Amino acid sequence: MKLGVLFGVLAGASWGMIFLSPALLPSFPPLLLTCGRFVAFGVLALVLVLPLHRRLKAKWQWQDLPALVRLSVSSNILYFLLVSAAVQRIGIAATSLIIGLLPLTITLLGRGETDAPPLKRLFWPLLAVLAGMVCINVETILFAEDGGLSVIERVTGLILALAGLACWSWYAVDNARCLKRTRYDSNEWSMLVGLFTGALAAMIWGGMSVLFPASVEPVGAAADWNLFWAVNIVLAVISSWFGYMAWNLCTRSLPLTLTGQMVVFETLFALVYGFVYLQRLPGLLETLAIVLLLGGVSASVWLHGRSAQSVELGSRKEQLPADIVTLRET
Repeated sequence: MKLGVLFGVLAGASWGMIFLSPALLPSFPPLLLTCGRFVAFGVLALVLVLPLHRRLKAKWQWQDLPALVRLSVSSNILYFLLVSAAVQRIGIAATSLIIGLLPLTITLLGRGETDAPPLKRLFWPLLAVLAGMVCINVETILFAEDGGLSVIERVTGLILALAGLACWSWYAVDNARCLKRTRYDSNEWSMLVGLFTGALAAMIWGGMSVLFPASVEPVGAAADWNLFWAVNIVLAVISSWFGYMAWNLCTRSLPLTLTGQMVVFETLFALVYGFVYLQRLPGLLETLAIVLLLGGVSASVWLHGRSAQSVELGSRKEQLPADIVTLRET
C-alpha cells in the first residue's frame, strides 16, 4: 500500500503540470494544445516501443484494440481538451480543484469492487472532499482569476471542468479493469496508449486543419512555436509517459476506492504550480479547500489500511483450525 501511495503521489506531481500549459500558451486554442501534446507523446512512445517491438508483438491481440482506443480518447485527448478550455476560462486553481473531485467520483464508481471497504466507512473522508469542492466552486463563481469574465463564462468554465471530471472518472475505472486482465506491464501499457493517442491526435490535427483550420491555428501574432513544442515535449515525457506509468503501478497496487483518492495529488500539485506561476498565495476558500482535500484523502488511506489489516487478520483466523488439526495429527 505504501508503494502504491508513493506512485500515486508521483503521478499527481507529473499530471499537475498539465494545468500550466494553457496558461503558458494562451494564444493557442485548446484543440491545438491537445494535438501538440499528444503528437509529441506518440513520437516518444514510438521511440520507446521500437526496442521492445518483438516482445510486444508476441503479447499483442486484436482484442486489445478497442480498449486502447477508448483509453486514448478518454484519458488523453478528450480530457485534456476539456481541461485546457476550462483553464483558459476560469484559471488553473479553479479547474484543478474541480478535477480534485475525482476521489469522490472514482470511489463511488468503484464501490462494487471486491477489495473495496464498505462505502459507509468512507463517508466522512468523502464528505471532506466534497466540502472542499463546494468551497472552490463558490470561490470560482464569485472571484474568478480574470475579473473581466462574465458569470456565463465562469459557469461555462465550470461545466467544461465538470465534463473533464466525468471523462477521467470513467477512464480510471475502465483502465483499472483493463490492467487486471492485460498481459502487458505498466510501462508497456502506457507506451501502447501513447502510440494510439499520438496517431489519433495526428489524424484529428490533419482533419481539422482541412475542415476547420481556425480551431488549430494560434490567435494573433504572438504565437511562440518554440515555446509550444518545448512545453509539449516536457508534458510528453513527464506528464504523459512517466505520469501514466506511475498511475498504472499505483492502480495495480491499491484498491480502486483508494486509487481514486490518489488523484487529489494532481489537484494539490496543480495548485502549487499555479500559485507559483501567478506569484500569489491561496485565498481563504482555496486554503480551506486544500485542507479539506488533504484531510479527506489522509483519512481514506488510514481507513483502507485498517480494512486491509482486518482482512489479513480474518484470513489468519480462518486458517487457525486447520493448522491446529495438522499439529494434533503430527
